Amino acid sequence: MISVADMEFIVALAKNTSLAAAARDLNISPPAVSQRLSSLETKMGLRLIERSGRGGVLLTSDGELLAERAINILADIDSMTSELADRQKKIVGRLRVMAPLGFGRHYIAPVIADFRQKHSDVSIDLTLSDNLAQLPDQSWDIIIQVAPLADSGLIAIKLAENERFVCASPEYLETHPSVETPQDLINHVCLTLRENEEDDTYWSFKSADDDIQQQVNVRVKSQMSANDGETLQKWAHQGLGIIQRSEWAVQQDIRDGKLVRLLGDFHLPAAPVVALVTSRTNRATRVQTFIDFLKDAFAQPKWHS
Repeated sequence: MISVADMEFIVALAKNTSLAAAARDLNISPPAVSQRLSSLETKMGLRLIERSGRGGVLLTSDGELLAERAINILADIDSMTSELADRQKKIVGRLRVMAPLGFGRHYIAPVIADFRQKHSDVSIDLTLSDNLAQLPDQSWDIIIQVAPLADSGLIAIKLAENERFVCASPEYLETHPSVETPQDLINHVCLTLRENEEDDTYWSFKSADDDIQQQVNVRVKSQMSANDGETLQKWAHQGLGIIQRSEWAVQQDIRDGKLVRLLGDFHLPAAPVVALVTSRTNRATRVQTFIDFLKDAFAQPKWHS
């Protein structure tokens, strides 16, 4: 008979692309993962993984079915535990949080540390990734998003306002023409961020004049691009070009004079900080308590002070 521990093990295999990565996730050695996998396959009488190149693994069709069912069963067990705790007004259980890599490292991880100190009966699983778009609902309780709001069918709870700025270093601006309008960007070196399959060279602005609200779209020439915003910011520090970046990331650099905000009379689409939950996860006491904790933490964001 398959156990809860077996189901947690196969889910860990499904989440990772190698046995070594699964070992880190499970906090056991790679040989222990291999031995446990062999025992589970023997017990089930099934082959659960296919090995690919460079130590990678893929689930077989049987493994995928087992992982899918295991995710649902574990979610039901977690929900049952949470409901029983709710009846006793206890904050217990496992809290699974997903957040963007940079923002999560700088802002969400410290909040989670504070939350855990106040609620020691809650276990917390934080995943930092810039590819959160295609995650199944059963793999998380809360997603922290820093992006323009889209209709996803999820419940969105706004935590903080966050604008996006166009910036360059003083050194870059000393040796290049001034930037007065979005169209001027066409004649500049732009550093672009590749994420979520968005068109990274299509920059869309609205004028700051509330009466006119003119929209201006510009196709910039990307001469350097990356899938990591912090890398672009470091390149901008070196005077390599112009970036668009979230307020939370560049505000301190602007205060310190490392970067200069450009095009203050125009706005890029805002990227508010929101917590995304499903109708299922939103009912859990631990989730609601954590959301309230987040609201308090971001009531006066550091990038606004």
